[in-house]
This record gives sequence, C-alpha cells and structure tokens, in this order.
Amino acid sequence: MKIFERIAGAEAPLTIGGAPGGYLPLLMTELARAADKAGGRAVFIAPEDLTAATLADSAAFFMPEVDIVQVPAWDSLPYDRASPSLKVAADRAAGLARLAERRHGPQLVITTANAVLQRILSPDRLGALTATLAPGETIDPADLTQRLLANGFVRTDTVLESGEFAVRGGIVDLFPGGRDEGLRLDFFGDEIESMRNFDPASQRTTGPADPFVLRPVSEVLLTEDAIKRFRQAYVARFGGNATSDPLYQAVSEGRRIAGMENWLPLFEENLSTLFDLFGDHDVIVADEGVAAATGQRFEAIEDYYENRQRALKGEAGSYRPLEPNELYLTAEEWAALRGGAPVHSTTAFSQPEDSAGTVDMGVRPARDFAPERKSSTNLYAAFAAHAETLRKGGQRTVLAAYTEGARSRLGSLLSENGFDRWRQVDSWRDVQALKDEAGLAVVPLEHGFATEDVAVVSEQDLLGDRLVRRARKKRKTEAFMDQLAMMVQGDLVVHQDHGIGRYDGLTAIEVGGQPHDCVALTYAGDDKLYVPVENMDVLSRYGAGSDTVVLDKLGGANWQARKAKAKERIREIASELIRTAAQRATREGKVLETERGQLGAFVDRFPYEETEDQMKAVEDTLADLSSGKPVDRLIVGDVGFGKTEVALRAAYVAAMDGQQVAVVCPTTLLARQHYKNFKDRFDGFPVEVGHISRLVPAAETKRVKEGL
Repeated sequence: MKIFERIAGAEAPLTIGGAPGGYLPLLMTELARAADKAGGRAVFIAPEDLTAATLADSAAFFMPEVDIVQVPAWDSLPYDRASPSLKVAADRAAGLARLAERRHGPQLVITTANAVLQRILSPDRLGALTATLAPGETIDPADLTQRLLANGFVRTDTVLESGEFAVRGGIVDLFPGGRDEGLRLDFFGDEIESMRNFDPASQRTTGPADPFVLRPVSEVLLTEDAIKRFRQAYVARFGGNATSDPLYQAVSEGRRIAGMENWLPLFEENLSTLFDLFGDHDVIVADEGVAAATGQRFEAIEDYYENRQRALKGEAGSYRPLEPNELYLTAEEWAALRGGAPVHSTTAFSQPEDSAGTVDMGVRPARDFAPERKSSTNLYAAFAAHAETLRKGGQRTVLAAYTEGARSRLGSLLSENGFDRWRQVDSWRDVQALKDEAGLAVVPLEHGFATEDVAVVSEQDLLGDRLVRRARKKRKTEAFMDQLAMMVQGDLVVHQDHGIGRYDGLTAIEVGGQPHDCVALTYAGDDKLYVPVENMDVLSRYGAGSDTVVLDKLGGANWQARKAKAKERIREIASELIRTAAQRATREGKVLETERGQLGAFVDRFPYEETEDQMKAVEDTLADLSSGKPVDRLIVGDVGFGKTEVALRAAYVAAMDGQQVAVVCPTTLLARQHYKNFKDRFDGFPVEVGHISRLVPAAETKRVKEGL
C-alpha cells in the first residue's frame, strides 16, 4: 500500500496518527514488507517489555513470513550488584548478533526504550568467538567448553534455561539464546557424531537439529585480551588499591562475578549503539510512550549512579561505578540519534493530513463492550449483534482470543447463545478471505482496532478481562515428577518413613515377570530401597545444602527420633501461636473497609492480570482490615509476583477510611521506587503521598513529618 511505502521512504521524522496499540502489529509487519523492498527492515521501539512482547507474539498472525528479532534490555537495575538473568542476556546477545548478519526477506526488529539507551559491543566484536556446530564438524570438547565459558555460558549439571551448558562424558548439552529448545551434541572423539534438539523441561530429545552458529550469550567476553584490557583499565581508573576488589580478582582469574556487566566499557576498546546496526533504509518507529520512558530512564540512571557515589564516599572500594555516559547514551545523544535516523512516532489520535510531518492511518480503537458489562447484558449476544451490523455495512469482524483454549471456549459460548456464523482464522490472509462469517483468531492483543474493512475485537474488549481457566493444582506426585526430571544422580531425597537417601536414578525391577519402574535410593551402609513410581507421594526433594548431610540407615531409629523431636517442637510453636492468636482475638481494632465500587476504580489502574494466589492474598488482607481485630499478616512471594499490589490495595482501604499508612522499606532505592508507584497509583484520589529517606532534602522531610 502506498501509505506504508510513504512512511518507509520518509527522510524526516513523521507522526503516525490513527494508530492505536492493537493496530501496531499490523502496522509494523506492513512496514517490514515495504522496507524490505528497499533493502531495509522495520524497527519498533516499545516503551517497556510488555508492549514489546505483545507485538512479538502477535506479528506472526499478520505476516507469518516476517523474521522477528528481539533485542531486550537487561532486566537488572543500573549499577546493580546483580547480573541480568541468563535468559535475557542470552536473548539480547543473540538478537544483537542477528542484526549484524545478512537477512533474507522481511525483518521486524523489536526493542525497548531501555535497550536503545544502552551501549553495546561493536559490530566487529559481535561476530567474535562464533563457531559452526553440525554433524561431522571437528572440535575438541575441551576447547568447546572453554569457548562456551568465554562466550558467557554457565556450566551446570542439568541445562534448564538459556545460557547454560552441561558436559556428561561424550555428550554436551547447551541452550543458546534466541531458541526455544536446547542442543544436544553427541561426540565421537573430537567429531560431532549427531546433533539433536531437546526439551529442557523433560530433558528428552525432540528431533534432529539443523547446523547452528554458536554465538556469545553475554556481552562480556572473557577472552585473554578482554581480561588484560580490563585489568589495565581498572587499575588506571581506580588506582593500585583496587586490585583487592572482588571484581578485579574474579576477572583476573577468568571467573564471572555478579554485576560485572556494569563495567563492560573496561573490557572493550570501544562500544557502539543499536543505531550503528541499523541501515539507511531501515524504518524506525517509536511508540508514543517512548518519550516518557526514556525521560524516566535518564532520571533512574542518574539517581542510581549518585547513590553509588555516596556509598563509595562512606565505604571506600565498596562499588566503583563508571560514569553514566560510558554505559548509556546521554539525553543529547539520544535526541541527535532520533533526529538523524529518522525515528517516527505513533499516536492513537488522528492527525491532520495537511502537514508534511504527519500521516494518518485512519484506524480507530475497537468497540469496548463496557456498557453491556455494566448493565449485565448478554455479552455474546451483544457481540453477535455487533458483528451482524458490521457485516451488513461491508466490514469483516474478528474476535481475538489470547490462547487456543480461550478461542475454543469463546466459540462454544457464541454458539450456545445462537451465533453460529463464525469460523476459525489463523492468519491475516484468512481474515481477508472472510465473507459472511466472523473470524475467531488467536492473537494476544490487549485491545483491538477497526479499519475501513475489518474490526478486530479483543477478548479483553468484550469481557473486560481475559477468559482464563485456572490451572488445576498439581498433586504432590506430579510436582515431584517435575522435580525428578531436573534431578541428577547423587541428589538427596527424603522418604517420609526412612529418612534421607541418595537418588540413583530410575530403574526397572522385574515383578511378576513384568518390568516395573522404580526410583532407586541408596542409604547408609550402601543399603538399597526401590520405590515404585506410583508410590512417589512418599518422596520429596531434600531442600537444604547437601555437603554435610549424613544418610540415614534403613530400619534405624535415628530418623524416627528426629521426626518425633520435630513434631514436639512443632507442638511447642503451635502452642505459642495459639496463645498469641487468642490474645489478639480479644483485642479490639478499628474496622477498615470501603465500598467495592470505590475500590474498583483504584483496582482498574492495575495494568496486569491478577494471579489466583494474588487475589486470595488481597481478599484475605482486606478481610483482616474489616475484621475489627489487630492485623498481622505476612505476604511472601518472589520478585515481580505482585506483593506491592496487595500493599497498595490495603493502603487504599486504610487511607480512604481516614487512617495514615506507613510503608517501611529496607533501602533508600526501594523507598524511592515505592514512593513513585504509590504516587502514580493514588494520583487523582484525595490522598497525599510523602517520602522520607536520607536522599530527601531536610525541608521536604520536615514538611512530611509535620503532616503526620
């Protein structure tokens, strides 16, 4: 289409109007097609990871032949002591390497604001330390091991995620970045005899693997030259006393250490930017939220750097940060790159066509069925009526589900409500072929869109939420089977009747003339115990360290004595808990509650889908607040699993009932982060949010305290 070719050929930045979020996958795949005709590719810069992931997951529906390249940012904070996760680092390195290679056909590069602001290895270095892996190729397994370590792979007993490798005799398992499966190399001497894909979850091979180019999974390459360069630069930068730093010692020994990526400039002669990998004919588009995202990122980088500088003054040698402009682009550099590339921007709002700097796609957001939801109207009948109205007007209708299961359930519900004029569609070409029926597709769009010819309604547009079937809880046996797939011989296992033994793998025992699968366990004195797989509910994996553990003896009294002692201690603790709970139950507290409608307005600002456990934690916490008793609840969960949202909703209920709320954090950085989150979420509500830490000016601290 001419409008896409106009955008692809523009030499100055354009504002692309009439492009709501749901339309972006179609827009970017069409731009990839138009750019490919001129020898370029399409590049999309998302404001954050969720938008990038949605686009990547949806693009194949609109153009199956498009080559998707994802370049994520590190998932660690600036100047963090932790390294980015293995998977993110591996996927990022794989994406950068693919950008430096020749491409064939339309290509769509998806990255984020944080990623483009981060300096990268030069294009020459991106091609370093590569090796071709294929059956018949000759490579010493020991040399391959050293190459993998230098490339950033981590050696483990069992390969489970990107960036790991394992060596077991003549078999080498590795999980390169940018892949869904691992590679299993079977060596005969120095020759790769066979190469197969395998599923990391089950560890089973899934079929032969194509020849593969092995690339780094980390941007820190621990070659001899890089280590030498780092040592010289570190001492020159921080002085001779810095040689005692753990970072310096680890790198000198060729070992990786957490957080070392934050000193990447010292390993390399020079660094580049993502824009150095883009060509003159590439079409670069930034989401409308990128401007705000980059501004926040610049503030965060400066904030974290200043905190490291303050800590360094208080404790010399604790963390020696590099200047921000060595690791990240400056605001001036980013502005220059945006103007010179050029970088187009999108907006959901229509733009006037009489301006040379704008282009309007004429696309509208999809219809939202919120009025029907509020009035308890039959949503499926409402959708059927909407689709029929559009059909009579010459428009095709598509209902986009998140998953295959959701599509099947939506189809059944539509049929049950008298709407049978639909069929499944698996690509945009199928949509174009629709005539008198609606299409049901699997496209993970948050919200749909409407063009002159087609209206795409997302599952969320219709239902207000995803049609999620709760996953059934795994039985203990199933959970242990999952663990068993990850265990290696020598791991410790606990039998509820016999105590701690050593796992020696699965073995077949002949019973009644038939082989029977059993878990083989070894106990003290080399005694053996074989547990039939159907009785595995009596086993659990030993959770603590195993270095000093002594195996139990089959039939011995030691295990039973330890169990009895543990039970007695549990009874004592239970008694103390009951006594404390009784005292709390007799005390009166204030009843804190709010109307569900008011709480709903606050909850609607939460941009994610709550998990089952998160909702239970919220409901239990709100029940505590409304009980009229003293509240004492501990919320436990891993990073990113929604603990803060539970606290936000509890704080809302308390604050709207006239109470003051204190959120106490272990670090100043976390206090600042939570302050921003609470400030944003409570914006527009009659609640004042304050912030007190050592980084807050004295005058502001005094003002907040006086307001308490």
